[in-house]
Amino acid sequence: MVISAEPLIYGLIFVAVLVLVNAVYLMVFGKSISLNNRVNRRIDMLEKGAGREQVLEQLRKEMHQHMNAKGIPLYSLLALKAQKANIAFSPNQLIMVMVGLMGVAYVGLTVGTEAGLPVRIAVSVAMGAGAVYVWINNTAKKRLSMIEEQLPDAVELMVRSLRVGHPFSSAIQIVAKEVPDPLGSEMGVIADESAYGRDVGEALKSLAERMDMQDLRFLAVAVTIQQTSGGNLAEILDGLAKVIRARFKLFRRVKAITAEAKWSGTFLSGFPLVALVMINVIQPNYYDDVKETAVFIPASLVVAAFLVANVFVMRALVNIKV
Repeated sequence: MVISAEPLIYGLIFVAVLVLVNAVYLMVFGKSISLNNRVNRRIDMLEKGAGREQVLEQLRKEMHQHMNAKGIPLYSLLALKAQKANIAFSPNQLIMVMVGLMGVAYVGLTVGTEAGLPVRIAVSVAMGAGAVYVWINNTAKKRLSMIEEQLPDAVELMVRSLRVGHPFSSAIQIVAKEVPDPLGSEMGVIADESAYGRDVGEALKSLAERMDMQDLRFLAVAVTIQQTSGGNLAEILDGLAKVIRARFKLFRRVKAITAEAKWSGTFLSGFPLVALVMINVIQPNYYDDVKETAVFIPASLVVAAFLVANVFVMRALVNIKV
């Protein structure tokens, strides 16, 4: 029995391409672009000598450039996630990176496998595009999760600033200085826009819509209502911070409760495919006796339909609405 090493080589090449795209991103924009940096990117750019207006223009361009490029064929599939991930690469640069990764994957497949030319081309295209999509999707999820976690602390910092007598615009500026990325730079942009005349409530609403985050919508509505009808904004935000923190704890609890079911669903959905690949690797002639029969294709289609249905059913079972 001879076990082929090609599936393992395909997996290693994909992992290498995925690591490479992140390395290129950090190399081009520096450590300040990473989400775990203690000093937010806006402060880092200001400390390096860039002007306030220049930094604001650069950050606003990065925030909106991907949605402005939705007209590029197939790029619309990435645009929304790239906006939420706040990818600093421009759409053209991101496409160039994708093409470069396809070339790297093709070289790896040429050196490490004996696949034919059409297979190498098809797999390298899938790996290049897939690696960029997985990287952007993971970055977007991580970034949104960090904003959700930072938001209660940021709102409480605003409350303390308001209670000692600072105006709300100054409270936003304090959050922009004290809170690390990703929320720090977002609040910094709002502070700068407010300094240039934009309404704070409108800026917060724009941020909430761009991030598609309910807690940010609550904050934008609270600030807008206070600006319109008056009231004690510190008390309003204090109550809001408690609500956001309670919602965050509830979401974490639901996530912990459904974790086992999600992993079970992932295993049940992926195991048949892994078993099929392993059978073909270990015993390539395993299905030779049945694949020429009349029922083989219909039976395969039925099994495939059940596998697809299983993915949706398992996802629906663990998708608890809170």
